[in-house]
Amino acid sequence: MIPGVGACSLETVSTGGQTARAGAHGEPHGASGPDEADRSPILDELRARFARVAVVHDWLTIPGGSEQVVLELLEMFPQAELFTSVYDPAPWPAQITERVVHSSFLNRIPGAVRHYPKLLPLMNRAFRSFDLQGFDLVLSSSHACAKNVRVPPGALHVCYCHTPMRYAWEEGFLDGEQVPSALRPALPALLAWLRRVDRAGAAGPDVFVANSQHVAERIQRFYGRSAEIVNPPVDVDHFLALEREPGAESDEGGEYYFVFGRVVPYKRVDLAIAACAQLGRRVRVAGDGRALESVRAQASGEGVELLGKVSPAERDRLLGGARALLFPGEEDFGIVPVEAQAAGLPVIAYGVGGAAETVLDGCTGVLFGEQSAGALAAAIERFEGLTLDAGAVRENARRFGRERFRAEMAGVIDRASRARQTQGSR
Repeated sequence: MIPGVGACSLETVSTGGQTARAGAHGEPHGASGPDEADRSPILDELRARFARVAVVHDWLTIPGGSEQVVLELLEMFPQAELFTSVYDPAPWPAQITERVVHSSFLNRIPGAVRHYPKLLPLMNRAFRSFDLQGFDLVLSSSHACAKNVRVPPGALHVCYCHTPMRYAWEEGFLDGEQVPSALRPALPALLAWLRRVDRAGAAGPDVFVANSQHVAERIQRFYGRSAEIVNPPVDVDHFLALEREPGAESDEGGEYYFVFGRVVPYKRVDLAIAACAQLGRRVRVAGDGRALESVRAQASGEGVELLGKVSPAERDRLLGGARALLFPGEEDFGIVPVEAQAAGLPVIAYGVGGAAETVLDGCTGVLFGEQSAGALAAAIERFEGLTLDAGAVRENARRFGRERFRAEMAGVIDRASRARQTQGSR
């Protein structure tokens, strides 16, 4: 048991917008086993049905959660060609670099790989410039403009939407970002234009797939479109195999809480540091990003360690030795809390967004309702009064595996294809 309610039931959990009941050994009925998706007759039929497949992604510069979706789509359709606005081949595996990758005219701009966010006003034009004639199936992986790609008549377009543009649609999302002073007067007009372009592009896909219920609600609110829900793929098998040894990585500093991921304003790493300082708890932060310097200025106490970017092996050791993961940001889905739970590490998370769908309050962690240091501190104290079952924490993560993603996405594409055939025969 993990210090930190005993009676916790995983009998029913949400999987991909559906409800699955746990089987005799705790694995949800209907969850796919190893390589089950690759053996699926549906996927075999789809590969035969769609001779030419285009996978379209916003940009391929820095590996992250959305790129895991791209990699799984390429596993599903090995013959697919890849389209993106800006492409840096350096950080990607052979799965990407050894296939045809079409980058847009933006890729020819000096410095585009580093400064691609500044090219956002040109992204819509970049994706509209791609010629997809001859492709039968278009799979866009979009949190910006990839969904705006022009699709040839007769082709099926399925958009996996990580989120509508949060910076365009959510007031206050850019708080904490360093917006050049010369740009600030024009920002309201620019964001209004981005919203118009984003809404117009949302009319293109035949089917939207959301990565969470939270994002499906955004798609309905901003685009007026319904969406099926398929949670993103997580390499849970790797993390399930990790040993939990709380305190093993604490050295002489004692127990610690852990923050992992990109250090950017909306992740609210500042709240984790402030809450731990308020309680006199140790916190270790692994990751880098554009908000690191402001966080460093705040982290003056002895109980804060900013580790910067760490290797996967170091990340695994930190997960194994931590008391809990602190996750104070509002995420569309949030892969890190799932990885942590697969490793047996409880999660203390802001209860808005994807974490509310992946963390079971009082069972695999603690959710708090106000994005403030005080609320997070209260959640930490509540956690420290609980005793959680490490097995239940790990079991909750099993429903987010990679094979499950492939099987559910294959089902979405198959249903969309058959619905189009039915409509065409009328």
